[in-house]
Amino acid sequence: MSPTAFDVWGGAAIAAAVLLGFVAERRRPLRPRVRPLGERLATNTVMVALAAVVLRLCMVPAALAVARAGEQAGVGIVRWLELPPVVAAVAGFLLLDWTVYVWHRLNHRAPPLWRFHLVHHTDLDLDVSTAFRFHAGELLLSIVWRSAQIVVIGVSPALVLVYEAAMEAATAFHHSNWRLPRGLERAVRLVLVTPRMHGIHHSVREAETSSNWSVIFSWWDRLHRTLRLGVPDETPTIGLPAYRDPRELGALRLLVLPLTRQRPAFSRAD
Repeated sequence: MSPTAFDVWGGAAIAAAVLLGFVAERRRPLRPRVRPLGERLATNTVMVALAAVVLRLCMVPAALAVARAGEQAGVGIVRWLELPPVVAAVAGFLLLDWTVYVWHRLNHRAPPLWRFHLVHHTDLDLDVSTAFRFHAGELLLSIVWRSAQIVVIGVSPALVLVYEAAMEAATAFHHSNWRLPRGLERAVRLVLVTPRMHGIHHSVREAETSSNWSVIFSWWDRLHRTLRLGVPDETPTIGLPAYRDPRELGALRLLVLPLTRQRPAFSRAD
């Protein structure tokens, strides 16, 4: 499977998830909006555009090159186990998602990684436009981890692209401000990360941010006992206490933020 094919069907799946999230959150909003949508879109569009360039020109080609090299060398846990093709694909997909959970957790725990990842958490609202508001530097750093994932697990090039599309679509869904019916939310949350669940992860409270790290499947948080759902109405205040001034949250400020002196994220700004 080629990157061009990914651009077509993968891009269509991601675009559909974004469009669904955007329409749904307008009709059934989960949290009241804090900042004007136009103001945030002006910032998030710049951040997303740069992230998309890094994804398409660096991350995807690097991941495919590593997957092809691993395939030729015959390395990786899934290959060594000599599983049936379908079982190998399912196992590879699950292991990719679990190791992305680990990577997400590391981004919060390792100070050099948090310097970049906190940019994503500075948004004062949480909606589908936040989904891909990542600093380009964070994505470049993730190439090393993603390469290790692919080699150790033994992921095929095709599965790399399938997982990437699924992960991006899931990210758009659980970042959306979509108020699902309670019963549906609880049912979906047994398997997938939902908007209420991920909203807690974007809370201004550090104890709440230090939870709900799963990306596609919610059970990784259950497995690691990092699931947190006991937030009143599950609609916390979004953002970081140290970065509440919208004047500090423009695109240019965010791009240089990881390279400058930072305030402790969970302390209040003076």
